[in-house]
Amino acid sequence: MTITIGFIGLGNMGGPMAANLAKAGFDVTATDLSIGAVDRAVEAGCKRGETVAAAVKDADVVVSMLPAGAHVKSVYTDDYGVIANARPGALFIDSSTIDVESARAVSAAAVGKGFAMVDAPVSGGVAAATGGTLTFMVGGEAASFERARPVLEAMGKNIFHAGAAGNGQVAKIANNMLLGVTMIATCEAFNLAEKLGLDAQTFFDISSTASGQSWSMTSYCPAPGPVPAAPSNRDYQPGFAAGMMLKDMRLAQEAAHQAKAATPLGAQAEALYALMEAAGRDDLDFSGIMKLIKGAL
Repeated sequence: MTITIGFIGLGNMGGPMAANLAKAGFDVTATDLSIGAVDRAVEAGCKRGETVAAAVKDADVVVSMLPAGAHVKSVYTDDYGVIANARPGALFIDSSTIDVESARAVSAAAVGKGFAMVDAPVSGGVAAATGGTLTFMVGGEAASFERARPVLEAMGKNIFHAGAAGNGQVAKIANNMLLGVTMIATCEAFNLAEKLGLDAQTFFDISSTASGQSWSMTSYCPAPGPVPAAPSNRDYQPGFAAGMMLKDMRLAQEAAHQAKAATPLGAQAEALYALMEAAGRDDLDFSGIMKLIKGAL
């Protein structure tokens, strides 16, 4: 029997994710505040959901991809929302990147009403969402994770169970804090090498095979030239926008304060990405922090 899915949130990530579910043979009803986004989902094989309630009422599984914790809380817990209108026993998968506290609160509300729920934020950006190669970091009960697996596998290639509710968000926030910090350090290293007379390609050839190697260098090099597919070779057009990285950095710092965890480099990285926002250039790829470091924003 075909699994029916209600999909909520059809932005840059959610749109291609819903399309991949339809392509995989799921019966997808999609909804979004943007009529244009819904139109594109319908063209990709989804059914039109006029409201959240209409999209979820017959769904075996509800998938959401929303901007922030406040949106997730509203969509799931308000009278018009998922919990009040979903089929009894449905599984909820929230792939938004939000604060840990909100993820755990919404999950508790859903489970308290007899639903199953996992938080399943993603890594990989728009290209991976389009290609169906996302990485999912999943928090929730083991049984709920197994129920979610076939749906997630239609949208991604790496599916990890991170433990209890909210732990998917923990994994995503910690990972992206690490990515933001290493990208800044990589930019500083390339800038230093250039200032001292070493060209980017030569430094890349050396460091990419030495102890300074990182994903930020070898897969997403912030210096133009060494990695042809990197945003640095198209004037830092995203990619993964600096504004989105700043959102994740702020979530990391919020979580660190709550947990009393020392993250001094994370705090400095947040401050530097906030400078890109203040300069009105948070629309650049997050590797565009190179422009800030070089004084070229």
